[in-house]
Amino acid sequence: MRVSVSWLREYVDLPADLPAGDLEQALVDLGVEVDSIEDLRESVTGPLVVGEVLEIEELTGFKKPIRFCRVDVGAANGTGEPQEIVCGARNFAPGDRVVVILPGGVLPGNFAIGARKTYGRNSNGMICSAKELGLGDDHSGIIVLPEDTPAKPGDDARPVVGLDDVVVEMEITPDRGYALSVRGIARELSHALGVPFRDPAAAPAPGGTAEPAYPVEVRDTVGCDRFAARMVRGVDPTAQTPGWMSQRLTVAGIRSISLPVDITNYLMLELGQPMHAFDADRIRGPLVVRRAEPGEKLTTLDGVTRTLVAEDMVICDDTGPISLAAVMGGETSEVIASTADVLFEAAHWDPAMVGRTARRHRLFSEAAKRWERGVDPALPLVALEKAVRLLTEHAGGTVGTEILDLDHVRPRTPVTLPADLPSRRVGVAYSPERVVELLEQVGCAVARGTERLGEDPGEVGVAAAGGGEVLTVTPPSWRPDLTDPADLVEEVVRLDGYDRVPSVLPTAPPGRGLTWQQQRRRAVARSLAERGYVEVLAHPFVSVELADQLGLPTDDPRRPAVRVANPLSEEEPLLRTTLLGPLLGILKRNVGRGQRDVVISEIGTVFHPRPGAGTPPAMGVDRRPTDEQFAAADAVVPDQPQHVAVALAGEIEPVGWWGAGRAAGWADAVEAGRAVLAAAGIPADRVTVRAAERAPWHPGRCAELLVDGTAVGYAGELHPAVVATLELPRRTSAMELNLDALPAAPMVAGPAISTFPPALIDVALVVDDSVPAAEVERALVEGAGELLEGVRLFDVYASEQLGAGRRSLAYKLTFRAPDRTLTVEEAVAARDAAVAEAARRFGATLRGA
Repeated sequence: MRVSVSWLREYVDLPADLPAGDLEQALVDLGVEVDSIEDLRESVTGPLVVGEVLEIEELTGFKKPIRFCRVDVGAANGTGEPQEIVCGARNFAPGDRVVVILPGGVLPGNFAIGARKTYGRNSNGMICSAKELGLGDDHSGIIVLPEDTPAKPGDDARPVVGLDDVVVEMEITPDRGYALSVRGIARELSHALGVPFRDPAAAPAPGGTAEPAYPVEVRDTVGCDRFAARMVRGVDPTAQTPGWMSQRLTVAGIRSISLPVDITNYLMLELGQPMHAFDADRIRGPLVVRRAEPGEKLTTLDGVTRTLVAEDMVICDDTGPISLAAVMGGETSEVIASTADVLFEAAHWDPAMVGRTARRHRLFSEAAKRWERGVDPALPLVALEKAVRLLTEHAGGTVGTEILDLDHVRPRTPVTLPADLPSRRVGVAYSPERVVELLEQVGCAVARGTERLGEDPGEVGVAAAGGGEVLTVTPPSWRPDLTDPADLVEEVVRLDGYDRVPSVLPTAPPGRGLTWQQQRRRAVARSLAERGYVEVLAHPFVSVELADQLGLPTDDPRRPAVRVANPLSEEEPLLRTTLLGPLLGILKRNVGRGQRDVVISEIGTVFHPRPGAGTPPAMGVDRRPTDEQFAAADAVVPDQPQHVAVALAGEIEPVGWWGAGRAAGWADAVEAGRAVLAAAGIPADRVTVRAAERAPWHPGRCAELLVDGTAVGYAGELHPAVVATLELPRRTSAMELNLDALPAAPMVAGPAISTFPPALIDVALVVDDSVPAAEVERALVEGAGELLEGVRLFDVYASEQLGAGRRSLAYKLTFRAPDRTLTVEEAVAARDAAVAEAARRFGATLRGA
């Protein structure tokens, strides 16, 4: 929200010399987020003057309309001659007064203005729009000053357009709808600075009359609990919005439309009460406020025809819906250039209904923004009185004596607050007198008394066991957010000052650090990063079609998924049961953006529904849930194991002047799985890698990773059908492993380092190509005995000489003794024992033997 300080000063006595920094700090201390404070006097430098358009010549032959203007700028240009300016706007005519920046001036954004030749004519300066001056977002046309503007050509334009003011831009949190108005911000500043506040809503306003201003029936008093209206007849349709009003609207970022509409927008900004102006002559029959019929259609002011649902509230006449209540009016009843009879409407709508309607139709209007945050139900008659007074003052007309006021607003429910609850919750000593003072400061009515309320001192809203002083607090009508004791505690703390709340960190217990699970996660992430994997963080939401795209069988446990009750996107309503779906989506997106070589990883949770879990128990907020309620709720929560996954495409070793590159393949995915298990502290002798079949991997290039005989993950090349369906690069490979399925790492003793030299022997064994290399390696280790220090596969070879279905696996064997130098005979004997074991298990033979 943007508001000028001069407007705020009408209702709060701000110090004349208040620095911008102090103003910002005062708002921040009260929990109002300040985006910026801008001194408009410094935003435009150089000559900015009022000009009067004398002549306009339409230039032709260009792609867009261009006008060559002669503008009287008085003596501001030093010669007194009319200024020649080229302009593309169409919303002005000879005789209009406009805002002109002359050569030498600088607009916001450091945009310097000079004299130049353009479109075949000399242009000396610029006729400015509100956006170019930094006054708002309207760039549809230049600023045309109202006829009642007293400035003459050549006068400084800054005071005329409001560039002699200070503008505060704030981000209002959803719980403080009252602050979306000058009234609310002025009240906040009066609290912060301790200065008088004059409530603009305290102005006298006549009540409803027996004869309504217009016949209206409200059929749903829950969606609309107050509806008020007044009529003004015979207004001047050509009356212009006064300059001071359009200036304030421009600063707030709202475009001036017409006097009746501008009045409703102005009062919405000032009071926080959204209103609507109808052309009474375009309404057919009585008005009815009701829920929409499913399938009804309404063309709103933005020109879009919308199909309504049963939850939407509408205002109807005999022709059907003419307004989407609280969100946007309809085309058939809007104020037009010939409107002479204006019906002003001010109502009070259900915030939940408005919020859902605005999101459903994607109509986030300024009115809807205020309604869903809460509007003061006491404002309608005051807003109507101000509206009819402003309209008749500037456009004439006659105000009808009839006033419609259908009031079904329920009185506020008092909130019972133990006087010591703020102190107990926050840790700051607030006396009962101070609590009462602060609550009355925001408009609450407070009654003090002593009463025994309960025996549970931890229960919110209940005094300490045994009784104590109790405050009965009735919040004001403009604070719909104050509904329970916690809200009142927050107000006490906010008004007394957040800076008074001590910042005390609990003492960390000695000897504690990361849990072994946290240490494992960090070790795994570090290990993958060291191998070149870029860690990503994917959204956990997936589409219904993902299971079919990954080719998961119908009985696969990864198919059942938890559906989110209120998903961010209806296209992805499910929680993931595997990391691969979102991870492969990230890979695809990066490849599509020109990244040919992608190696990425993710560590995150997956979600598996608990069969037959039912629904969680209803748990209120008035007290801590019992252990039984917690247990029942936990039984419904999906199982959420932590997984790690990688995806690879393109080259894992790039080509360059140093030589050829190497494409990523299934073996790299398997090696990533081994690296994860090693980083998790699982000894290699407890890890088994064997061929397997599991979607979405290629059945002939898929490996199963087991720890102590239990499958913990899979790795390999993705199935070609999955690659085609997901539009991934050929040979894309992936690995996924369940970290929670891994046992805790055993205690590892420090290795004994032998100072004696090793014996290095290479062996090449010929086996069937169906025999896993890892199994051959395991046989060599078991056969070689204690002298074997290390074994590494360094070559895989197949040829016609070896025979069909046969391949050669070459291993480097390292032998070493801890207490002596091995003899050749000892090393050869250990090698022969290793080869013999491989021959016994798999029929392996030494290549070349």
